[in-house]
Amino acid sequence: MTTSHAFRSRAPAVAGMFYPGDPDALRVAVRSYLDHAPRSTGRAPKALIVPHAGYAYSGPIAASAYATLAGASGTIRRVVLAGPTHRVAVVGIAIPSSIGFDTPLGRIPLDAAMLDRLAQLPGVGVSDQAHRLEHSLEVQLPFLQMTLDSFELVPLAVGMASAELVAKVLETAWGGPETLIVVSTDLSHYHPYEEARRIDGATSAQLALLAGNITGEQACGCHALNGLLLAAARRGMTERTLDVRNSGDTSGDRAAVVGYGAFALHEPE
Repeated sequence: MTTSHAFRSRAPAVAGMFYPGDPDALRVAVRSYLDHAPRSTGRAPKALIVPHAGYAYSGPIAASAYATLAGASGTIRRVVLAGPTHRVAVVGIAIPSSIGFDTPLGRIPLDAAMLDRLAQLPGVGVSDQAHRLEHSLEVQLPFLQMTLDSFELVPLAVGMASAELVAKVLETAWGGPETLIVVSTDLSHYHPYEEARRIDGATSAQLALLAGNITGEQACGCHALNGLLLAAARRGMTERTLDVRNSGDTSGDRAAVVGYGAFALHEPE
């Protein structure tokens, strides 16, 4: 993996398309999703699995994941965010060379020290091109900005990567309560409504068992997801399903839907 033209801060690529580009409208939209999400009780999760479609389609499902962070907004200071690459083919995992990621809500600084550590691992390389137009990570950022206090970001664009590689990278950045891991993935794509419900239900059952053999037909972010599940199983974590729906539930068209799921993973007490 080669380094492309470095840039100081990544500009938003899908603001105004996947989510509102106006800061005030974006705050109102995210706050509305969070306010309508089920209230979360108990300790915050160590990891979240969250969808990454346009907010009109997956925003309510994503909010059910981010609402679980309400009690940890001042504790979490680092977010390790991993998602699939949709536009640039990547072998392994791509990290950026920039110092921050911008959204309409402001700049999120990157954890340069952690990224330097990860860059030393086999299978991890620097590619700003892989991040420049990628929406799977970007759409998570406004939710993180609205639910957390100050934090640094570790963005991982996951291409063709083994579960072992992804688990190694996540475990390197694992940390303690100050570190949250977020895996960005949608579920099944473009099936009729009832078929999608069946496929996504089976995927949810696998996630409950931390069974890390999810395929690309089940989740576009399967490589990052399988790595997280491998690390979670090693650590004796437990999974909690928060919400599983599809675009037929949020947009109304049920002919060919995309599945969305929100899941929380907790470390042992």
